[in-house]
Amino acid sequence: MRHHISIFITIIAAFMLMSCSANDAPDNRKISDDAPIIRLMDADARGLDPQIMSDLSSVRVAMDQFEGLTRYDENGHVILGLAKKMQVSADGLIWHFTLREGVQFSDGQKIMAAHFARGFARIMDEKSASPHRALFGIIKSVEPQGADQIVIKLYQPFPALPQLLAHPAMAALPFHRIDAVGDKWTQDRPMVGSGPYILSSWQLNQKLSLVINPQYHGSRPKNNGVDWTPSDNKQTAMRRILARQADISGDYPESRQEWLQKNYPQLVRISPYIGSYYFVFNLRKTPFNDARVRRALSMAVNRQWMSEKMLGGNGANISNQPAYGVVPPSLYDGAAYRPYWANWPMEMRRTEARKLLSAAGYGPNNPLSFDIRYNSSSEHRRAAVAMATMWRDIGVDAKNLNSEASLHFDMLRRGDFALARSGWIADYAAPENFLAIHQTTSGSQNYTGYNNPAFVNALEMAVAEGNEKKRMAAMQYAEKIMMDDNIVIPLYFYISRALVQPYIRGYEDNPANIHPSQFIWRTKEAMK
Repeated sequence: MRHHISIFITIIAAFMLMSCSANDAPDNRKISDDAPIIRLMDADARGLDPQIMSDLSSVRVAMDQFEGLTRYDENGHVILGLAKKMQVSADGLIWHFTLREGVQFSDGQKIMAAHFARGFARIMDEKSASPHRALFGIIKSVEPQGADQIVIKLYQPFPALPQLLAHPAMAALPFHRIDAVGDKWTQDRPMVGSGPYILSSWQLNQKLSLVINPQYHGSRPKNNGVDWTPSDNKQTAMRRILARQADISGDYPESRQEWLQKNYPQLVRISPYIGSYYFVFNLRKTPFNDARVRRALSMAVNRQWMSEKMLGGNGANISNQPAYGVVPPSLYDGAAYRPYWANWPMEMRRTEARKLLSAAGYGPNNPLSFDIRYNSSSEHRRAAVAMATMWRDIGVDAKNLNSEASLHFDMLRRGDFALARSGWIADYAAPENFLAIHQTTSGSQNYTGYNNPAFVNALEMAVAEGNEKKRMAAMQYAEKIMMDDNIVIPLYFYISRALVQPYIRGYEDNPANIHPSQFIWRTKEAMK
């Protein structure tokens, strides 16, 4: 194993030394002060319907186009959106919202309470195939009372409801267009929306352009529009920022962090982030329908080395924290899940892993072999290569398969994989948001196919618990059931890394890593 790791360190070093000279130096190109804000994202949006799409790129674009009863401000805090007033009953089960006067869609049609009732019904309708049904499962009903009053009833008290309602899937959607043309409503140009921007054009894999919505109820955005531009190569995105060809990149190569902080510290943004990075097993078929095999592979992964060395971190202040569970420690007051073997020496863990594989029928005469799927990214590739290298020492032959993001996640939804890169970024800051996707009610988002009634019952009891302290303990118990089944291989908890031009204002670091475009603007320094 030591020999394998030394080989991999050499590979990592090669990655880190690539293009550290003149190719990374900025040229004299400049972005004009009145040009749209250019935001780089790691993949193109996979669609425009916020109730159907769940990938991070699509959600971020949708948040610029659609607004609900609540929304996020520049600090990642939830504030009132289309609603001007919010009240909650003493038992926490009934929430009343009052719409602002005169709110309209971008085409001038009035936004009314009925839009939110229809939106919720569309999410929960099985015919819509919305991946967000489980996310909004806490809601019992959404009822309009007149034109401007909305009553939301819950199955259990849920203090995080305002965060949940800020998700674009529960925004006001133009049902007059959906009724008229069906699914083709997203083909309108400009596309009708309820948020601060409307879509003017979309060149696939090139640029998604948003212009200001003239009917928006709030203050005019502080810029003249936004160009969301996909760049699945983090190295290329970094070079575009250094060349002043873009204003913001939502990520950069982890291996270049030390170099960037030394040479361009004014660009680097690092912040805690409520998200977890993991690989998912397909539990529907061999070999990963056997829990012994899953546990063996998870035990043999050196997470500490991967988070501290492989990712190119620079000390505890900025390194990703190793993960053994899926819920970030900040949501448990620092007490994240750890299995009984987490503190064992690596050689002891590998010895136990070999025993588990042998008991499952795998060994020198019948080696375990499978593919590791990941979407295009040098970081995902390095994670897959690192695990494959570590597993060789327990007699496992794992091969890597790469595909672009949309194809990768389509295959996950279809269950066409053995082990694949995945992860989760919080829709709202609560443990259940990380756990609920791993149950059958999540449909195609339950990538593993996990179906354990004990886990489902434990999660339901946790969600129903009104006492905050007992609720957190119940959530931890539900996660323990799931993680003891080893349905995923957690590697680390995210931190957000971004490159932001020094002349940009309104991009405020926050744990939710939410940065609404309407608050972002350039100072005159951009013209220099």
